[in-house]
Amino acid sequence: MIFKKYFHDIVIGFEAIIDNKLKSILTALGIIFGVAAVISMMAIGNGAEQEILEQIKMVGVNNIIITPIESAGSESTSTGQEEKAGAKKFSRGLTLLDLQAIEEVVPTVNMLSPVISYNYSAIIDGKSKPVVLEGVNTNYFTLFNIGLQSGEVFNRMQSEAGLPVCVIGDNIKTVFFNQENPIGKHIKCGQIWLKIVGVVERRDFTASASDEMGISSSDNKIFIPAQTILMRFKNRALIRADEVEKSSARRRMVTETTSKTSADDKNPNQLDKIILQVKETEQLGSTANIVKRILLRRHSGLYDFEVTIPELLLKQQQRTKKIFNIVLGAIAGISLIVGGIGIMNIMLASVMERIREIGTRQAIGASRKDIVAQFLAESTLISISGGIIGIVLGVVLSKIITAVFDIKTIVSFFSIFIAFGVSALVGITFGYMPAKRASDKDPVESLRA
Repeated sequence: MIFKKYFHDIVIGFEAIIDNKLKSILTALGIIFGVAAVISMMAIGNGAEQEILEQIKMVGVNNIIITPIESAGSESTSTGQEEKAGAKKFSRGLTLLDLQAIEEVVPTVNMLSPVISYNYSAIIDGKSKPVVLEGVNTNYFTLFNIGLQSGEVFNRMQSEAGLPVCVIGDNIKTVFFNQENPIGKHIKCGQIWLKIVGVVERRDFTASASDEMGISSSDNKIFIPAQTILMRFKNRALIRADEVEKSSARRRMVTETTSKTSADDKNPNQLDKIILQVKETEQLGSTANIVKRILLRRHSGLYDFEVTIPELLLKQQQRTKKIFNIVLGAIAGISLIVGGIGIMNIMLASVMERIREIGTRQAIGASRKDIVAQFLAESTLISISGGIIGIVLGVVLSKIITAVFDIKTIVSFFSIFIAFGVSALVGITFGYMPAKRASDKDPVESLRA
């Protein structure tokens, strides 16, 4: 009913916008860019938050990752009285015995898995591809929420017996088997033929994900039982006579290749990682502290390892990014206010230019409410039109950011609703003052102007 009463005033306001297209477009620019900025900034924030949630899912819930610090070495000079006496401490590095000790001593641990990684070339029918051979146990796939697209994970018996079985990544399946079913077939790594029992499902992997947190793509990996890699490939905890001879020969040769290999030979750690899962999130901190003490005692007081809680680190990043997103949204929101001030300035100037029009309308019977409705309709229509154009521009800008800068963006309905609602509110709020000023004009003075 109210809308019907002031419909004629709204039509007049719309006609005034059409008659002054250029001025209306320039007036709406502030709103257009403000809305586009709000939507695109919130899209970047939503994308960053979603990426972190995906990373949390990839690192697994309640996981703790123990990694060796290679720079610490196997020997180190101690501090205090022992340092004065020239005593040195020795550590065997990260071993399966450490894993067993944690499993036996710490009651809050739900499951564990060792990780032993080597770079190899996988070969089938003369076709070769560099891969990461990763020795794990059956818990590994549960710890990192890794599903299978076909086949099954090697069972406990195969794992404990060190049988030559494997689960391959999606890229390896694509390269070697294309459309064929690889289950039951064999793939060669080094001198060992491995029977394929499963294929890992493809996982989206972002460049920002850190391998230090245990996040890495499984597409180019071949997973085998840890015992298999220790028995059939290499065990860094054992020193063989032929390896000593090779190491001596390598020291006499100075090439890039040999320096890389010798660095690997000097690695005393039998395991590259230990992944353990805590039963409850609240137990993460206390469990990590207990694990540190156990390893410190087993490693003769040497900090040649690092205990990381990826979930807590990622949640800290999430909190930081939320604060950053609020700041970005506030900065983008300021541009909407600036756009509203622009509308007010233009409308005030418009009132001064159209004094005769206002006087004529009042002389033929238009009330003050009609004048307010006319100018308020103009400012609101400009801001709403600018808001609609800004929404389209914001969505397009978000897509461009994703395509050009490889930054994940998610445009949400909430951000569109907020941006459009604020733009309409800005038009009404900043348009009311010029509308009120126009309605306060005396019709006689307006006609004389």
